[in-house]
Amino acid sequence: MTATQTRPASGTAEPPAVPGARRRTSVSMPYLLLAPAVLALVVLLGWPAVNVIITSFRKLDLGELTSGRVVWAGFDNYAEVLGGSDFWVIALRTVVFTACMVAATVVIALLLALLMQNIPAVPRVLLQISLLLAWAMPQLAATTVFQWIFDQQFGILNKTLVLLGFDSFERAAWFSSGTSTLTVVGILIVWQAVPFVAMTLYAALIGVPKDLYESAGIDGANAHQTFAAITWPHLKPVLMIVTFLSILWDFKVFSQVWAIREGGPNGESTTLPVLQYLEGIAGKHFGVAAAVSVLMVLVLVVVCAQYLRLLLRSQEGEL
Repeated sequence: MTATQTRPASGTAEPPAVPGARRRTSVSMPYLLLAPAVLALVVLLGWPAVNVIITSFRKLDLGELTSGRVVWAGFDNYAEVLGGSDFWVIALRTVVFTACMVAATVVIALLLALLMQNIPAVPRVLLQISLLLAWAMPQLAATTVFQWIFDQQFGILNKTLVLLGFDSFERAAWFSSGTSTLTVVGILIVWQAVPFVAMTLYAALIGVPKDLYESAGIDGANAHQTFAAITWPHLKPVLMIVTFLSILWDFKVFSQVWAIREGGPNGESTTLPVLQYLEGIAGKHFGVAAAVSVLMVLVLVVVCAQYLRLLLRSQEGEL
């Protein structure tokens, strides 16, 4: 039995093997696959951002917008915004308001996530359904419900407090000042933000291996020691991410603030997003509104710089 060998046909030759070709292809392939998504992000997000920066250096009122004239204003828009007496008050109010909402959201969501981890299946499912229903409620619908709840004359909150013996809440005006108005808005935002954060943290909690808890129980660790040694190290990266996302979301909240009292009374609940709307859409000063947008980004970068550094350092430590 003779062995047969296949030979290339006459006139053809096998291509020479290139040692590094396959390696270079495998290295560049992920970048080639990501290129369309990166290009789409640059087009959809990068160009609008650049356009806002360019607009902030233009005088773009309703007249320039309709005529199509390009009038460069230099730094006049920024000087007008920063020179206003209200900008720094509004910026500080926005930062404090955001910090309070984020802190309340994260603390309540963490407590709910720990509660879901330690309760039986039936109440856990009911709690999760309640959270999802609150999260799924449209913002304007939820805002309308909260306006009814806190209404001075017909609100169920005032009536309930009076029935409980707190007569001082008879016809209490919850929207009479900026502080009380922002408090109501903050409760609304936290109520809608907690479900996502709580479910995310709960997903991180159920990912912790149960063997670690069993080992801690065998070693005699109490609940506090178990949380500090096992739960917290697994929960911390996710907690930092959802905190960062909450900062981004709550800093630019507009719908609830505007729908409640349109930044009132007397502008005392105006935040930077509301100021941007008042200058742009309401006042038709689009160049000034673009300058407010750029300044909002800078304020957010300053606020998040330290947190971003800690977040990146924690991720590097995990790698």
